[in-house]
Parts: sequence; C-alpha cells; structure tokens
Amino acid sequence: MIIRSLKQIEDTDRDIKGVLGTWRSKRLILADDNVGFSLHETVVYPGTETRLWYKNHVEAVLCVEGECELTNDDNGDVFTIKPGDMYLLDKHDRHTLRPKTLFRAICVFNPAVTGREDHDKDGAYPAPSQSSQ
Repeated sequence: MIIRSLKQIEDTDRDIKGVLGTWRSKRLILADDNVGFSLHETVVYPGTETRLWYKNHVEAVLCVEGECELTNDDNGDVFTIKPGDMYLLDKHDRHTLRPKTLFRAICVFNPAVTGREDHDKDGAYPAPSQSSQ
C-alpha cells in the first residue's frame, strides 16, 4: 500500500513546474510505483495558453477547481471545462488550454510517466522508452 499527500511531495522531485511557466504538476503516482498509470494534480495558470499533444500517452482529466477553455486543435471544437467536468484524450488529440481562472485538475496518464517530463516542441511527453534514458 502506498500513501502520499500533496503536501508531502510539495517542492520535491515529484513537484514539477513546466519550463514555459504555464503549469505545475504534483505527481502522486509514477512509473516506478509499477501500477501501469500515473496520477497527478496539475494547476494551469490563468491568462496562459498551453498547446499539448500527448501522442505517446492517453490522458484523463477531471477539473476540481476553476474554469478553462479547451480547444480541440484537430477540428476547432471549443469547450468550457468547469469543476466536475472530465475530458479524455483517447485519440491523442492535439489541444490547447486557456484557463480563465486558476485551473486545478486531477490527471491520469497511461502509460505512466517517470516524473521529470516536460513538454517537447510538439507539446508531448517522450515515449516511455525515451523518458527512462
């Protein structure tokens, strides 16, 4: 059994701030926990724009605080995500986040991330075999 708190991992190597300064991710469960997925609390800052494309992962996102505009960059559809809303990037959808307020979400990645990932030029995390190198 593993027990971790957000407070416990704050300012540790599980607390990642994106190089562009648009997000922060506290990574509660990672690849080395050997459960097949990773679990994160992610905050995306208001007034920012973050373009993402998880071409190597599937991500499920549950909004727990704030409001964010989510654009599907492949077809132009725009959604407003609020607390209690979930979105699933089951087709490795290219998307853009534009938070209207501080946006806090619980995110699950499959396959699991190792913990130190940041987005590359495409907005993706490296494939699992690349991120362990």
